[in-house]
Amino acid sequence: MNLSLRPWLASGAPYIWLNAGAVSISLIMVVGLIALIAVRGLAHFWPADVLAFEYLQQDGSLTHIIGEIVDQESTTESHITHHADQDAARTFRRYLIKTGNRDHLGLDFRWVDQSGMQERHYPDELMVVERREWGNLYGYLAGIKMDGQDISSKENHWTQLQQLIDHSGEIFDEIRHIEKHRIGAINYQMEELRIRKKGLILKGDNDPDKHQQITEQRNNLQEQYNDLTVQLKSLYQSLNQYSFIARIADGKELTVPLSRVVRAYRPNSMSVFQKIRFYFIKLWEFVSDEPREANTEGGIFPAIFGTVLMVMIMAVIVTPFGVVAAVYLHEYAKQGVMTRIIRIAVNNLAGVPSIVYGVFGLGFFVYFLGGSIDQLFFPEKLPAPTFGTPGLMWASITLAILTVPVVIVATEEGLSRVPRAIREGSLALGATKAETLWRTVLPMTASAMITGLILAIARAAGEVAPLMLVGVVKLAPTLPLDANYPFLHLDRKFMHLGFHIYDVGFQSPNVEAARPLVYATALLLVLIIIILNLTAIRIRNRLREKYRAAEQH
Repeated sequence: MNLSLRPWLASGAPYIWLNAGAVSISLIMVVGLIALIAVRGLAHFWPADVLAFEYLQQDGSLTHIIGEIVDQESTTESHITHHADQDAARTFRRYLIKTGNRDHLGLDFRWVDQSGMQERHYPDELMVVERREWGNLYGYLAGIKMDGQDISSKENHWTQLQQLIDHSGEIFDEIRHIEKHRIGAINYQMEELRIRKKGLILKGDNDPDKHQQITEQRNNLQEQYNDLTVQLKSLYQSLNQYSFIARIADGKELTVPLSRVVRAYRPNSMSVFQKIRFYFIKLWEFVSDEPREANTEGGIFPAIFGTVLMVMIMAVIVTPFGVVAAVYLHEYAKQGVMTRIIRIAVNNLAGVPSIVYGVFGLGFFVYFLGGSIDQLFFPEKLPAPTFGTPGLMWASITLAILTVPVVIVATEEGLSRVPRAIREGSLALGATKAETLWRTVLPMTASAMITGLILAIARAAGEVAPLMLVGVVKLAPTLPLDANYPFLHLDRKFMHLGFHIYDVGFQSPNVEAARPLVYATALLLVLIIIILNLTAIRIRNRLREKYRAAEQH
């Protein structure tokens, strides 16, 4: 038996099968993990049916509950009460109900015992109101008001409410556009004028024409600001004149201003196609809107934008530095003890914990370099720092240093694969060493460079620890890229998907509401990394095909 196994073992076939099995198991685990994240995250946007029932509490009293079933489990009394007696071993099923109405009930979720649920039904007229504050409201529509007067029509009051919500949404969007973009641009220009005037004072420039020009520009901006405030006042009056009355589970009637409402819908009466349409609307809102409710509601577009922009800037910085370092070490540096020590140091840098890079970036880039830049170029803005505070540029440079060893190692391996005959042939034809390197060797090494960049992007996009020190924040009021000169503001703080996952998952005051958003954001981060990597892989494959003929010759 042993003799018959020896040839088989010597052939290497078992190791091939073991390797294939390990790779297959790894792929299955990765696909399974992504599928789990996708199911847990994407299911959050589906309009679930709303349940209404009477619940018998432990004191024997009945209470009316309205909400969505978001989770269920089989448990025992001992698991809840921590008593180990025989009665506590009774197994029962309980449900996690999203009851909403947090401003009235105090909590968004509550666990209920299945045995205490009585007269369960799904009324078509039950509505879910998604609000800008205090989460969802569950109840029945009882009336519509304008300036405190009831204007609801019993025949089509639901249609009337939908029309008013759409109208209020248009007004709200116009208000947000004026406040964020138009007034924001005016405030930005006013601040620039203030800084310009302070700069003239610091320089001792008392030219009356320059000061007069600044004053005229400020007066012009102030007039524009006053006109916009008048327009805003009128819009707010139109927005605040409508409200509706909702009757919640305990029978109490609440007056809800339409200015606080995003949408209202009746999931129990929606058809399958209506639910599918609603699902994709919510999904698009998630990737295109701004967050609200302590990041537990709304969208995550600023985090997506910040993550992609930071990775792109990091890639622009790390690629030339990594390639130049690799070219010097492989092509120009004398191969001796010092070069070997440098290579060992580069390899060791790849294993340094990322938080160490964050501390280095905070101390060297932010405080030392950024503080020096402020003293030299932005004295009129002091004591408010410009670059002497965490921001997009320092975060990108810190991650570039973190990932540069990967690019160096990958580029060096690519340079070592270029045949020596190609270099010698180029030199024999009269090309200089620099021309040979630039026109022949580096193009043939491009696929290896892109490989290093792919690995760098994959690591940088998922890093969180260093970013917490050098630029990322919970909520950024403005994007780093806007219409104000110089358009790309490298000094601004930004949002990041990785930190957003950490913040929502571990710092949110409403854990149950935040949990599905953690899965959805994690899925989106994985998809963005995959898209960035696939783009780089496609570029690498094109370059590899382009220079394959040269490698063969």
